[in-house]
Amino acid sequence: MPLTKSLINKAEPRLKPYKLYDFKGLYVLVNPNGGKYFRYNYRTPEGKVKTLALGVFPDVSLEEAREKVKESRSLLKQGLDPSEYKKQDKAGKTSQKDAFETIAREWYVKYLPSWVRKHGEIILLRLEHNVFPWLGSRPINKITAPELLQVLRRIEERGANETAHRIRSLCGQIFRYGIATGRCERDPAADLKGALTPVKQKHMAAITNPIDVGGLLRAIDEYRGSFVTKCALKLAALLFVRPGELRNAEWKEMDLDHAEWRIPAEKMKMKREHIVPLAPQAVSILREVYPLTSSSRYVFPNPRSLLRAMSENAVLAALRRMGYEKTEMTGHGFRAMASTLLHEQGWPSEIIELQLAHIDSNKVREAYNHAKHITKRREMMESWANYLDKLRQDKPLILSSQVDS
Repeated sequence: MPLTKSLINKAEPRLKPYKLYDFKGLYVLVNPNGGKYFRYNYRTPEGKVKTLALGVFPDVSLEEAREKVKESRSLLKQGLDPSEYKKQDKAGKTSQKDAFETIAREWYVKYLPSWVRKHGEIILLRLEHNVFPWLGSRPINKITAPELLQVLRRIEERGANETAHRIRSLCGQIFRYGIATGRCERDPAADLKGALTPVKQKHMAAITNPIDVGGLLRAIDEYRGSFVTKCALKLAALLFVRPGELRNAEWKEMDLDHAEWRIPAEKMKMKREHIVPLAPQAVSILREVYPLTSSSRYVFPNPRSLLRAMSENAVLAALRRMGYEKTEMTGHGFRAMASTLLHEQGWPSEIIELQLAHIDSNKVREAYNHAKHITKRREMMESWANYLDKLRQDKPLILSSQVDS
């Protein structure tokens, strides 16, 4: 029979302690001195029987005790021991300077200058929405691998497996920062390698068949949407920069007289200035759009406000409007398209990778290549533009490279 407040009040002390049982492991221990204590018996995930103190009656009501049992049962379902969790939670509240969130935000501020602004915003949002509510107040040196895994499982349960992997990686960086600064001794995220659902490698959809590329270029020429978007599509094919780099291009970065676009380091994924040689076809497109958008800082401003860059979905939406599904072509696909066909034409991988602004693990060699190959990269970009013109005319001839391998 479940307990009631009246039954507990009427319980008289005896010579020896005795128990008044409620349900689901909850009971009241009545001591000879008249004290009445709520207790909860449970079995840990490892099978050990333990008792958790829930408070003294009537300071803690029967309803409050039952709610605490409910919370404890929820922790058990997550594979956590309520007694240990209670100890850790108490310790966390008394040591906020060593709390995971405190150290994570310290790490974030330290590395923020090295990230592109949008990337930094995404990192913070991922932590605030997925990690801090559960682990933020916990001392970083007390967090265990099973605790972190439970947080990641919540993310997996909503189908965001790739996000779970990314957050495991972020947490690993924070733990390693904690180790370096003397706040913790090990990285529990490293123990979870292989514990998450594997993510199937996804490749950005791209058109790489020369005949199909010609069809895409003709579709862009016939595009009847915004003229600014049409120009962006044309340059996406010619320059194969990252979509974010293209839509955030500014007029002050363009030197049309010298046919060169210098993208500042702070806009680049790898945080280094990137030079994009402009073939005559690219210069022509920029000169054509200049009268329309030169009143904005952006080459491709947002149609609703000249103070903002074009939406990140503008090029993607235009491709869909032209009839290309997301499984066929994406804004990022122009990079894969150029890389594939330029390699097929025999251009050295070193030149192509430099123009794609992919990082070179050898920093000295990277600096050397950057200076030495700009002329060769310019030749490649002009050859690429001429090749696209031939494809547009339905002449899928593969051009031979003019670069010494």
